[in-house]
Amino acid sequence: MKTTETPAPLPAEPGATVSKVDVPAPRPARQKKEGGVLNVFSHGVLIIWAIMVVTPLLWAVMTSFKSDSSIFGSPWSLPDRLHFDNWSRAWTQANMSDYFLNTVLVVGGSLIGTLVLGSMAAYVLARFDFPGNRFIYYLFIGGMSFPIMLALVPLFYVVNNMGLLNTIHGLILVYIAYSLPFTVFFLTAFFRTLPTSVAEAAFVDGASHTRTFFQIMLPMAKPGLISVGIFNFLGQWNQYMLPTVLNTDPDKKVLTQGLVQLAVSQGYKGDWSGLFAGLVMAMLPVLGAYVVFQRQVVQGLTAGALK
Repeated sequence: MKTTETPAPLPAEPGATVSKVDVPAPRPARQKKEGGVLNVFSHGVLIIWAIMVVTPLLWAVMTSFKSDSSIFGSPWSLPDRLHFDNWSRAWTQANMSDYFLNTVLVVGGSLIGTLVLGSMAAYVLARFDFPGNRFIYYLFIGGMSFPIMLALVPLFYVVNNMGLLNTIHGLILVYIAYSLPFTVFFLTAFFRTLPTSVAEAAFVDGASHTRTFFQIMLPMAKPGLISVGIFNFLGQWNQYMLPTVLNTDPDKKVLTQGLVQLAVSQGYKGDWSGLFAGLVMAMLPVLGAYVVFQRQVVQGLTAGALK
């Protein structure tokens, strides 16, 4: 039987290097082309989305400085001059100043109470093991899935029996209870990502649990606090259903109730420029808060991804 012999390799020329394995050269041009197409597509989608979001906001701001005749005659044109009297009329005659002050008091008090109570509860649930820990945690999670519309009628009677109906502090307490489930859920996951060695070192140095929390762990959780604070601020600032049911006093109405009343009254009067001015007034604090804290919001959302 004859066997096939492999031919001996040719001797290499002097000075030439012989490679042991012939590896095919990569094709970076094709990969770069595919990545470029994907980047163009993703950037195109983002540009379209930005135009869809920014255009109505800019149009509302532009319309707030126009006269009523210009709004209906040339809605997409720039104003002939800046009508600042629209803003002054909405601020004084439409009582937007009172609505704005009431909203600042309610949202400011509820936001501080939500962050303080929510961070304390989240820290305990994330750092300490005790009987009922998971039950309490899932109880907060269940509060997120409970529709607020189902609780309006019993909530009205509870607040009324406590003597807190049509009061600023009563609305603050309801806002805190409404925002606590999401706050505890968000901050519990955030506190679990923080290093335990820092807290243990504080305990070794003789620090109490209260001092460790407020002076060490809470400053470390600043990105998470800012992120959940922005989300709660947006939800509480734009809340309409709860104040409509629990706050019927005309002197204590918040901004969302004032905007509805302004839309009805200015619609009958035909003062559309004043209506757009009031709308922009209610919109500017939310946009300003997000523009100022947008970097902290992104840091807080991505901080829990890595441990």
